Amino acid sequence: MSSTSRRFSPTAIIAVLCFGSFSGALMQCLVIPIQLDLPELLGTDAGSASWAITATLLAAAVTMPVTGRLADMYGKKRILVASAAILVVGSAVAAMSSALLPFLIGRVLQGMAMGYIPVAISMVREVAPPEKATGAVAAVSATMGVGGALGLPLAAWIAEDVSWHGLFWLSAVLALVIWALTILVVPNVHDSHPAHIDVVGIIGLAIGLSSALIGVSKGSSWGWTAPETLATIVGGVVVLLAWSVHQLRHHDPLVDLRTTASRPVLFTNLAALLIGFGMMAQSIVVPQLLEMPTETGFGLGQSILAAGLWMAPGGLMMMFFAPVSSKLITSIGARLTLSIGAVVIAAGYVVALGLMDAPWQLMVASLIASAGVGIGYAAMPTLILDNVPAAEAGSSVGVNSLMRSVGTTIAGAVMAAIMTSKTVEFAGTAIPSKTAFQICFVVGAAATLAGALIALLIPRRSHEVAQVHVAPGDEDAQDRDGNPVSGELPEGDLVPAPSR
Repeated sequence: MSSTSRRFSPTAIIAVLCFGSFSGALMQCLVIPIQLDLPELLGTDAGSASWAITATLLAAAVTMPVTGRLADMYGKKRILVASAAILVVGSAVAAMSSALLPFLIGRVLQGMAMGYIPVAISMVREVAPPEKATGAVAAVSATMGVGGALGLPLAAWIAEDVSWHGLFWLSAVLALVIWALTILVVPNVHDSHPAHIDVVGIIGLAIGLSSALIGVSKGSSWGWTAPETLATIVGGVVVLLAWSVHQLRHHDPLVDLRTTASRPVLFTNLAALLIGFGMMAQSIVVPQLLEMPTETGFGLGQSILAAGLWMAPGGLMMMFFAPVSSKLITSIGARLTLSIGAVVIAAGYVVALGLMDAPWQLMVASLIASAGVGIGYAAMPTLILDNVPAAEAGSSVGVNSLMRSVGTTIAGAVMAAIMTSKTVEFAGTAIPSKTAFQICFVVGAAATLAGALIALLIPRRSHEVAQVHVAPGDEDAQDRDGNPVSGELPEGDLVPAPSR
């Protein structure tokens, strides 16, 4: 065990991993309050400025499975430190930029730093005592939602009262703190599994994912039948199919598709896609309804800052329900917990259908949906980690995070299509109608209910795998079930107990 791990308790280590994940999620919200002003701020047109969000999304989607794989190969702490350092650089570049190209470079680097989150989740199992591992995974998972929910009002306040550059200087300072804490507090765990880097796999994944996601995210503005939309989506799918063949034939694949295709992992990832869709739907629709002018007859006339403040309690609700999720996972299993979480999210949308006449009503609906997110998001990485080899923990959690990102991207495209197809005239401009918002709520509920059903298809585990810390030379060590654990391992390593 490293000297670092002797000085700091598991609670302190988990707190650092939570803080890093929280800051990574918060970073994604930074441009939302200023997105309408970006063309003027960067001296460009609206279409080009929209890449400030798209570029970060694409970078995060590609990077998460890659960093997960690198963490499996070289050790998780090294990748956590590198991801935090990338976030420092990306935030500083964005903060110093007043032109589009350097700003986009900074945003791409910020997106790449999102690889910190799945690696942090997969590492929790290695540093937490066995009896606290489930709760720790739940806590780190919940911080993703909390960062997103609290980030919007914080970013709106800084943009209004300080400057838009201040948003990214804040991100840079937080990233620097995360980088230092990760170096000082997070231990060097013996978790590396040396292998060859699949460079072709990384390039293929980057090209295929980027092309497909660009087509989906830009479909509403380009037109869904436009040649560029069809070309990017179809081209991306073709590249991903070729990439899949390469992965199946490679001796050290970036993503082990055989493991990914196993029923527990496959259904967990499909549920992640649908639940990610459902979570993002409320994040897109509710703020727009809050900010719509009251003169429309259904808008609630809130400022960006006020809308963010009405949404912020949802983030706290996610954190509050993280320990609830942990208890549910322990008592009834992660499979049923994930399904319950999805049903609760759907219930939030149903409530929103009947309560959309005042900000506090939408806040109630958002609180219900956020409770579901807090329950479900903790169950997903637990299901993944319980069903993949230790050598693939990081990459498998990264793929699960990728599936959630794909769900959020599709949600953005679907919500935009609905909003633009059901409009009314207001002040000479076409705006989404009340019916459009209601349809969005129905679609969000349907997606999460589908996710709940898919979660029920995940096989029940036939046995539990217990994990124990084994001190060097302790040949009489036993797991928590009383089974003997033999063999010498570096102090602090985790080993699976014999299956029951």
